Amino acid sequence: MIKLDEFTDITYSTIDGVAVITINRPDRYNALRGRTVDELIYAFRYAWVDKSVGAIILTGAGPKAFCSGGDQKERAATGGYGETEMGMFEIDRLHRLIREVPKPVIAAVNGFAIGGGHVLHVLCDVSLAASTAKFGQVGPRVGSFDAGFGTAYLARVVGEKRAREIWFFCDQYDATTAERWGLVNRVVEPAELMPLALSWGRKVRDLSPTAIKTLKHSFNADTDHLVGLQSLAFDVLDLFVDTDEAKEGGAAFNEKRPPDFTPYR
Repeated sequence: MIKLDEFTDITYSTIDGVAVITINRPDRYNALRGRTVDELIYAFRYAWVDKSVGAIILTGAGPKAFCSGGDQKERAATGGYGETEMGMFEIDRLHRLIREVPKPVIAAVNGFAIGGGHVLHVLCDVSLAASTAKFGQVGPRVGSFDAGFGTAYLARVVGEKRAREIWFFCDQYDATTAERWGLVNRVVEPAELMPLALSWGRKVRDLSPTAIKTLKHSFNADTDHLVGLQSLAFDVLDLFVDTDEAKEGGAAFNEKRPPDFTPYR
């Protein structure tokens, strides 16, 4: 069990009945390693059981990134995402927890929400973005993918055509486009982002917790079947990351060159 005062990769605080969970690896653009995911899981559980908490904000430290996905430098150095408490990289558990926690989760997207970081904000109940935020996927470029919530649920949010565009072309989109597509609820200037997120958190804190919990689970019910698809997708991903094709993507990213997937066509 990781205690609050043992967190190294994230910070956790409560403000006026709102839990604020901050990914605190700005030197890595708040990329996720195994330890980061473990701490996020514990943070969401702490917020779940804290009866004084009525809403949860997820954000990233610094002005550059919300979360840039899996830590590719860690992956290159260790062949994975580093040590974890249970010996597993439990990103799929984190995804389900964001949906299961019976309190609204507000993403405060302060910079790059790329790759796995993009999936995290999509899974949050609502997303607020700084005008400087950037959104997009990189999986097919770095030898990875999220073929569960990251694709099927994304299509529910922005529609099939746009979801396929996001994944198939790996472009980045600005906050204005994200708002127009329905990826985010509101865009504000960077200095206004956390005050707005806290304002929304306090607003929902004052509402009936049983009503909010039931509404959240009702919204989720329509896509809960994607849990099975998510499990299958990560089973395939576990096999894929050990292939030369996947390793080429990670190596190219770290060497700052275009990947060469020609041998694998």
